[in-house]
Amino acid sequence: MTQQNFILIGRSGCGKGTQGKLLMEYLKKTDPARNVMYVQTGGEFRKFIEGDSLTQKNSKEIYDKGGLQPEFLAVYMWTKFFVDNYKGDENIIIDGTPRKLYEARTLESMWSFYKISNPTVIYLKVSKEWSIDKLLARGRFDDTEKDIETRLSWFETDVVSTIEYYKNNSLYNFFEVNGEQEIEKVWQELESKLKTI
Repeated sequence: MTQQNFILIGRSGCGKGTQGKLLMEYLKKTDPARNVMYVQTGGEFRKFIEGDSLTQKNSKEIYDKGGLQPEFLAVYMWTKFFVDNYKGDENIIIDGTPRKLYEARTLESMWSFYKISNPTVIYLKVSKEWSIDKLLARGRFDDTEKDIETRLSWFETDVVSTIEYYKNNSLYNFFEVNGEQEIEKVWQELESKLKTI
């Protein structure tokens, strides 16, 4: 089986983390000889802001206000993860990056550097209202109504153009999945599309 590489993209609360874990299980089952490298940018940021360097303190200020981290730090999070961990033959799942078009193009340079072709972009499509309900229900400390509104506004201003870029780019496989279903049904729809790769 050939190496498989995925980008999970969608609004906050769309279920990227949940579907990413199911995708990881699927890859371990269908390709047991190959490790899976799961890059979750949000999780990396949450670990990063616990430090006490100037950069970490400034990043925490932005995080605490529900702001969007600067592009150079977002790129640094996944770049460092790859440089430190990628051995060259893992299946890859990237969750939470890219958000901005600039980040997508920077990530593209990484695919090229590692000679990885035709990554698959999985867009978990949900409405803003769906996202708000799900984010409030999960009760995470950074899920205040104000923070949620801020994060969801990024989607319209930054992420939509990135999704369109992927959708219309022959370098990528692009799947749109209805995220407004029960978890199992979302996975069933996604799994059926994975079998077409």
